[in-house]
Amino acid sequence: MSPNEIITALRQVRYPGTGEDIVSAGMVEDDIRIQGYRVSFSIIFKKDNDPFRKSLLKAAEAAIKTYVNRDAEVVIHEKTPSAVAPEETWQSPNIFHHIIAVSSGKGGVGKSTVTSNIAVSLAVAGYRVGLLDADIFGPSQPRMFGIEGYQPVAEEVGGRQLIVPAEQYGVKMLSIGFFVSADNAIVWRGAMASNAIKQLVNDALWGELDYLLIDLPPGTSDIHLTIVQTLKLSGAIVVTTPQPVALIDARRGVDMFRNDKIDVPVLGIIENMSWFTPAELPENKYYIFGKDGGKALAEELNVPLLGQIPLVQSVREGADNGKPVALLQGHPAAEQYRKIAEKLKD
Repeated sequence: MSPNEIITALRQVRYPGTGEDIVSAGMVEDDIRIQGYRVSFSIIFKKDNDPFRKSLLKAAEAAIKTYVNRDAEVVIHEKTPSAVAPEETWQSPNIFHHIIAVSSGKGGVGKSTVTSNIAVSLAVAGYRVGLLDADIFGPSQPRMFGIEGYQPVAEEVGGRQLIVPAEQYGVKMLSIGFFVSADNAIVWRGAMASNAIKQLVNDALWGELDYLLIDLPPGTSDIHLTIVQTLKLSGAIVVTTPQPVALIDARRGVDMFRNDKIDVPVLGIIENMSWFTPAELPENKYYIFGKDGGKALAEELNVPLLGQIPLVQSVREGADNGKPVALLQGHPAAEQYRKIAEKLKD
């Protein structure tokens, strides 16, 4: 190991408030020491209550282990001004009236597309809406909202620096995708990912929201437990396709929320890609993934079926182009999302 290797690795770590790597930002002091497998250096924080401190320290350690030597013993010294004010003096500006987690037992069922369109439908209806992209290892909401280039900034509130969410189509949104390169894999342990989620919740300037939607990772993981422990959820939605393989995992997803240790109300199941309707034959339905599988599962588990979303090309195009289909007046899928939003308000 050499100091140059350490510096090169630390250039992969970006400060979330500016997007600049911590070396170029002058946050890495020129005091790198290497003794065998032990590496020590200092990171300079401009403020002693920096909201990104914990995640940045973990990201710096991970960078050394990933790009230099996985067996390295990393010691990071923090250099900050005066001590942080007592936590009990802090008054959070955030008020969440309803917090709804959107989950799926497996990937590829359109959970993120469903979440973005529900959020837009609620915003179109006049509600104050936020969306937290908690899918740490596959953040897609920046693309779906057409704001991949957003650079989060921090705003001081009550003596603390809070991350300002992006806002598009009337929806406030934060995603780990704003803080990492789209070309790089996110190689984090569960604890690091959980800390990042906590910061996006607690150290962000969400303000007062009628609805905060959370786009969870597929499956069950540390992230799900972190969300449940950090926020008091109003309920959860499980997204599936009618395909039997997807239904197996959707069943597990419902069971997870009903577990005694989690105990979150399941607001319902959304069956996505229920049938294929070609644009030139709008009255035709082709049940590519099976018919009414999500509907049958909802009946079996005694949970509401919130809606059946057709598989149409414009839904996919809207997600890829950053313009959710829920923005289109009169579109069949948009109408389905509007009805789902209405049910969530009941």
